[in-house]
Amino acid sequence: MSATVHPRRGARRGAVRVTSWWSRAWLRAVEEAAYDEAELTAGRAVARSGRIGGVIVDSGSFVAAVEDPRGLWTVSGTLPVLDDASLSALVESVVATPRRVASLLAGDLPHDLVEHAEQLGVELLPYGGELAAVCTCASWTDSCVHALGVLTQLGWLMDGDPFVLLQLRGVRRDELLARIHRLTAPPDAPVSDRVADVDDVDLALEAALRAQRMLAELDPGT
Repeated sequence: MSATVHPRRGARRGAVRVTSWWSRAWLRAVEEAAYDEAELTAGRAVARSGRIGGVIVDSGSFVAAVEDPRGLWTVSGTLPVLDDASLSALVESVVATPRRVASLLAGDLPHDLVEHAEQLGVELLPYGGELAAVCTCASWTDSCVHALGVLTQLGWLMDGDPFVLLQLRGVRRDELLARIHRLTAPPDAPVSDRVADVDDVDLALEAALRAQRMLAELDPGT
């Protein structure tokens, strides 16, 4: 599973406003991870400073370099990934309502999808002490201001791309779409139509339409 590198972001002035509910939920978890309000404020300043290098997001992990007047530091962190059973349940949640596939492709994470997944025991958003990061600096706080800065920037990154969150949970875009395609493909479809490698948006939309037809057959009022 290859990592995704999100380029360095330039310095920003003032508060950064996120618009998606899942980003706000992530940032609330970051607040809970801060030692106190002063550390949180300093972490937000680091996130806006432009001193965070490219953020590397992989399955269940992230890493980024942060520079300040005292030196160059490395921040890394992890998030529990979904096991195969949870991933299967997530796919079932996605195809349960046809619009959910299209919403994901359009950069939206439907609230009802996350609620449905939670009912099946699948946690997508971090909770409690799940959000943690370590840093090579000598700070005694956990998470330090550098880590809080990177965690904050991750919240900004996923604002327009919920697959940043999904990848942190071990779910890549192509893998999720491949599973959706396999689940919705007719049983008698050629093997080539049920392959695991899905990197074409048209193929994903075709899967969404198949899901819609399948649900319509079960419930004409859908």
